[in-house]
Amino acid sequence: MIVQDVMNYLEDLAPLAYAEDFDNVGLLVGDKNAKVSGVLVTLDTLETVVDEAIRNNCNLIVSFHPIIFKGLKSLTGKNYVERTVLKAIKHDIAIYAIHTALDNALKGVNDIICDTLNLENKSILIPQKGTIKKLTTYVPFGNANALRHKLFSAGAGNIGNYDNCSFNSEGIGTYRGNEASNPTLGKKGELHEEQEVQISVTFNKHIESKLLNTLFEHHPYEEVAFEVATLDNYDQNIGMGMVGELKEGQSTASFLEFVKEKMNVSCIRHSEITTSTIKKVAVLGGSGSFAISAAKRVGADILITADLKYHDFFSADGNIIVADIGHYESEQFTKNFLVDYLSKKITNFAVVLSTTNTNPVKYL
Repeated sequence: MIVQDVMNYLEDLAPLAYAEDFDNVGLLVGDKNAKVSGVLVTLDTLETVVDEAIRNNCNLIVSFHPIIFKGLKSLTGKNYVERTVLKAIKHDIAIYAIHTALDNALKGVNDIICDTLNLENKSILIPQKGTIKKLTTYVPFGNANALRHKLFSAGAGNIGNYDNCSFNSEGIGTYRGNEASNPTLGKKGELHEEQEVQISVTFNKHIESKLLNTLFEHHPYEEVAFEVATLDNYDQNIGMGMVGELKEGQSTASFLEFVKEKMNVSCIRHSEITTSTIKKVAVLGGSGSFAISAAKRVGADILITADLKYHDFFSADGNIIVADIGHYESEQFTKNFLVDYLSKKITNFAVVLSTTNTNPVKYL
């Protein structure tokens, strides 16, 4: 197995197309064609983590956070980022970061938090825009059914709980080929009319290349007429944060203690207690102040997140409790989840859980 094979498994789980624009995800260091001796999974990639990979004979590090976030103008070892990258390169260790691609995945960071807190009836809190596209093409009537099913097989036509979805309209197509043409139907230089079907299918943007390759391979015409448009519709399975419900409501005090226990945190910073009972819970791993308004909009009693600033607590405005459990703490179980996922996919070498505590925040 090579690095690219492991990347393919990770991108099946969390396609990089759904990472946030500001992020830096994917293969950051190394050769995608290198043979893999072992995989080390970590929340952060630091020098100590590279040392751990060396000890465990792992030449691929799968990291939640990217070690290279902003552009590097030199590699001289003057800071922890450069030292980490230099050590990885020196020891032929590849580094792959998944970050907000996994944040936006249905089975990702926020789903892990929901499961840890035993939440039910889960849904995406902030669906991502621009994730759904539509392909429209025109094909001879006799070829329409076969092409349609090839597009379905490539992943088109899935909408929520339905698949094989399309819209089809019959009409007359016209064309005239020049002397260099080789028309499938009709003759070059002559105007041709053909009974055609207009096929429209929606698809998730990360499969666009695969879908167009399928279209070109199986469409009978020499020149394929098609259109691709980005839709305003939201995909209910892609986006930041989640909201769910407790099976039974808990008192606010007991719920906060429950969160401390389940998320393994020593303290929680929170806004004014505005409700005596917690039933509906919003979560967003990592920095989540931008989700306060969305959590209020869906009627959550509390938002569990991290990295809240002083004025963010005012934003609760008596309508919700906002609770900061810490950045590392909110994402700490992500590496365990990735180890379990990759271990089920890969059996011919070790997938190792990093034991290095990379939390830079310390408490007295």
